[in-house]
Amino acid sequence: MRPSCSQGVSETGQDGTVHAARRQEDMSTVELTKDNFDEIVSDSEFVLIDFWASWCGPCRQFGPVFEAASERHEDLVFAKVDTEAQQELAAAFEIQSIPTLMIVRDKVAVFAQPGALPEAALEDLIGQARKLDMDEVRKSIADAQAQGNAPQ
Repeated sequence: MRPSCSQGVSETGQDGTVHAARRQEDMSTVELTKDNFDEIVSDSEFVLIDFWASWCGPCRQFGPVFEAASERHEDLVFAKVDTEAQQELAAAFEIQSIPTLMIVRDKVAVFAQPGALPEAALEDLIGQARKLDMDEVRKSIADAQAQGNAPQ
């Protein structure tokens, strides 16, 4: 099933078609596929993943925001999953609407939400994710699992 395109974009970007063509050649983000996903996420402490598709207007508008953030935060891994080309990955993460942004820290998904974010909101989100105490996050997950309230 094809994810729906999330509406409610509050920031406009450059012409989507031109930017999408440029993005594949010069982007500082990594393209995630079912073949490299586990390796990249396992080998990285902090990964931001943009689930997108070329036909999605809000995805094309969020693209420049995501790319600019990747240039400002060179210590983080910024990755993109083309939901059309990587339907298995999109299905595995139950992506229903795009764009969807996911943040994985220390192999734990700490954020996942559909919708294009304006630059300031993305920066705030990155800052909040950086401040997370991952020992506390893992403890909360273990406690929830012990009580039967969280997925294994």
